[in-house]
Amino acid sequence: MFSPSRSLGTRTYVRWLALTLMIVILDQYTKRIIIETMGPFDVKDVFPFLAIVFTMNPGAAFSFLADASGWQRWFFSVVAIIAVALLLVMLYRNTKDRLLSLGFVLILAGAIGNLIDRVLLGAVVDFILIHWRNFLWPAFNVADSCITIGAGILLFDGLFRKRPDFT
Repeated sequence: MFSPSRSLGTRTYVRWLALTLMIVILDQYTKRIIIETMGPFDVKDVFPFLAIVFTMNPGAAFSFLADASGWQRWFFSVVAIIAVALLLVMLYRNTKDRLLSLGFVLILAGAIGNLIDRVLLGAVVDFILIHWRNFLWPAFNVADSCITIGAGILLFDGLFRKRPDFT
């Protein structure tokens, strides 16, 4: 039987998925530009603290396990697939909470973007490099930024937002 609230929830879920898709497309588009216009480890300075550099990261964040023998590609792919499935469920169950849903969408889009790289290229394309004098942050990409911002939103939501007390 038709339920207006269920239909509204489904439409909201589809909108969140559309936003996820747009972010994944942006992530993949930026990576494609880097692959097509730069050689490996080419550097283009944008500002005194920001450069564009083409690197391939076979590991995880901060190149964790990048030097492993190749098994990490499939390990991180499976972890990402599980994370995507869980995030889709959590997003569906929380579509009315905009802040929480935004956090889920950003992490979901980032996980999908990096999963695509890992499966198709064997490594993740990283290209944003922040540096200042002797400080050098590891290169990252749009997907990594989304995951970080999404995690920050979830952390904020968990620590500071009031929830109804059902006791």
